[in-house]
Amino acid sequence: MKTIRISYLIATAFAAAFLAGCSTPSTRIRDNPAEFTRLTPAQQSLVLAGQPGLGFDMDAVKLALGDPDRVTTIQTKDGTDTVWHYASYEADGRLLYTGSYFAGRRGWGGPYEYYYLDYPNRHMRDRFRVGFHDGVVSTIVRGDTD
Repeated sequence: MKTIRISYLIATAFAAAFLAGCSTPSTRIRDNPAEFTRLTPAQQSLVLAGQPGLGFDMDAVKLALGDPDRVTTIQTKDGTDTVWHYASYEADGRLLYTGSYFAGRRGWGGPYEYYYLDYPNRHMRDRFRVGFHDGVVSTIVRGDTD
């Protein structure tokens, strides 16, 4: 019985350590409280919900969504716009987990592999496209935007 309890405690500790590394709006706010407090109450509620908003700057979008999966630039007559892409992956109609998993026995530092790479027929789809003009969000596209 004591062995089961110890195993349970060890498994719980590892799960907590793994989940602590996951980036959520709450963890990003905790890591950047000054960035969050400078936002208006309406912007703060969007960030807490993990949603970008028109007029956000790049730091506010990072609080809401994290780092982009891909960045592109668009040349327009008014200058250069930046687009941040937040992707999801699917294969055979199933949404794939995009995080990493431990794939070896070389210690706690890795190697880590990406789960979605195991699917050769995977397709990347944008969950969000956030367009910036002069460093401020000017467009937001939600959903499947192949």
